[in-house]
Amino acid sequence: MKTRKIPEAKPLFLERMKKILPNEEDFNKYLDILKIWPVKSIRCNTLKISTEELKKKLEKKEWKISQPWKSNPEVMIIENELLPGELGRALEHLLGYYYIQELSSMLPIIALNLEPGDSFLDLCAAPGSKTTQSAAKIKNNGIIIANELSIGRLKILSSNLERCGATCAVITKKEGSALCKRLQKTDYKFDKILVDAPCSGEGTLRSSYKTYSMWNPNTIKTLSKIQKQLFEAAFEILKIGGEIIYSTCTHAPEENEAIVNYILEKYGDQIEIQKPNLPIKTREGMTEWEGEKYSDKVKLCCRVYPHDNNTEGFFVSKFRKLK
Repeated sequence: MKTRKIPEAKPLFLERMKKILPNEEDFNKYLDILKIWPVKSIRCNTLKISTEELKKKLEKKEWKISQPWKSNPEVMIIENELLPGELGRALEHLLGYYYIQELSSMLPIIALNLEPGDSFLDLCAAPGSKTTQSAAKIKNNGIIIANELSIGRLKILSSNLERCGATCAVITKKEGSALCKRLQKTDYKFDKILVDAPCSGEGTLRSSYKTYSMWNPNTIKTLSKIQKQLFEAAFEILKIGGEIIYSTCTHAPEENEAIVNYILEKYGDQIEIQKPNLPIKTREGMTEWEGEKYSDKVKLCCRVYPHDNNTEGFFVSKFRKLK
């Protein structure tokens, strides 16, 4: 695997990661994977083409294709070297036959088990990776509300939905909590909801160098308040028996297990936490951080580390509304 020079991580970040990964060998493997280029992963857009047909088309271009997850053949990795920008410029990409998406980014929708006919809310939708993935899952049969606050990101979301033929999606522009409160007045409830919350992005160091410089412990504290508000608002418009995913692309327990623990304490017998069924190696949620202890049920959450699967870092938790 090809290595590269990376920015120097902030000392406080490394200190925190040593506590999260206390085994020295484990921690060193984590540092080593950050120096390696991420894999080139794509997701076949089955709204427009079958996985078999896309694979044949790409192999005709002399791309070496592997499908790492048997349960999800639409997920593909290009194993050989490509020219810079070749993946995004390819005709198959421009036609919406595939979507360039990091492997761990695909996990929340895989965990949600969407089915045709479902009503689905993607509360923080841009740039559209998970929205287009969900449209393919329900085969454009159902309704998707794709919400985004930023007008710049909303334009990208709209472009990706159009390119991929996601005709079942309606775009809304509103702060997430405010949208949920607005919908609450209509008594409309969703079958499935994704809260892929804004986070400190610690898991994206391999693909985003700016995370090294942007990382700040104060941001973690600020974001945890927003994350709680988003989940609380979304839970109110979820059907009884409906499922909700809370996910982030960070390793910070304050944004992951602490939020899940808060949810479990707040909703009690109204909610059930479930272990997500994912096609990769995951580690259970942490039950203690910085002297704060969490419920044992938090172990059902899934932590995804870059060095376990050659992906980015991610966190996925799944809940069902009981009453």
